[in-house]
Amino acid sequence: MNVTEERPAVPVGVERSPGIARAADFSRSGSPERVIPQATVTRLATYLRVLGILADDGVLIVSSEELANAAGVGSAKLRKDLSFLGPNGVRGVGYDVMRLRAKIESALGLDRGHKVVLVGVGNLGEALARYGGFGRRGFSMVGLFDRNPDRVGLDIDGLLVQHVDTLALACRELEATIGVIATPDEAAQAVAAEFVAGGVECILSFSPVTLDVPDRVEVRRVDLAVEMQVLSFNSSRNEASGRSAAGGESAPPSPRTGPARLGRSRGPRVTPGSMPGTGVGAGTTISPPISSSTAGSSTVGGSTRNGSVIAP
Repeated sequence: MNVTEERPAVPVGVERSPGIARAADFSRSGSPERVIPQATVTRLATYLRVLGILADDGVLIVSSEELANAAGVGSAKLRKDLSFLGPNGVRGVGYDVMRLRAKIESALGLDRGHKVVLVGVGNLGEALARYGGFGRRGFSMVGLFDRNPDRVGLDIDGLLVQHVDTLALACRELEATIGVIATPDEAAQAVAAEFVAGGVECILSFSPVTLDVPDRVEVRRVDLAVEMQVLSFNSSRNEASGRSAAGGESAPPSPRTGPARLGRSRGPRVTPGSMPGTGVGAGTTISPPISSSTAGSSTVGGSTRNGSVIAP
């Protein structure tokens, strides 16, 4: 489908066509809704993370240059991204941190909250279940499931691990909106089918397996191996470029010309405090078929159901 700049207003959400999301006109003037590219949606999530850190440090106003540097993008790109949300900021002054944060949360659908159910309480699954950052970003962990008898019945931060046989029914009772798959490859499809049966229409999978789900179900895959392969490629190219430059040869263009790659906050710090990273600790492994031993494939990074890779 062709991407246009304006569309008739509809509820905020994500289109089924790859790479496009929608956001309402937050000025509430009744003007048409803007169509937001998927890459912009990804960057909005990064801006939201930075704004959360600024708010925690008591920062009230931030300039576009400061916010862009902290997010690892160019200020022009940041201003273009934020233009999809409607009028923002004051020229020569900057952005109101709390107001812009609320706008992005609304655009991403976080203002209504999400209930998350996780299957596979192994090393990775338990680390995700214990991570306290989800609640601050609009995600509530409401259910944990596993098949391993050694895991079923465990209390993890107030949630009892239930047997996966009850998954579909529990998803409906808990009104889950997002399902997380932290199992090995061989169990991922079966878990996805149970999520679908339970009415869950958003799935985050830590298995590289392409899931067979209805078109109405949104799927994100996270693959660590792919991201490490990309790092390996970039490292090799940088080394080759350095050798060529040392030998007097003209070096090929750097793959990172222009603004820093999203996720690399190379700019100066814009708050009085530190800007710690977030995420699951290194060294975690994926549980076995809905259990606690390690799986055959590690994962991180982002990809959609059609296999395209999106930088975190």
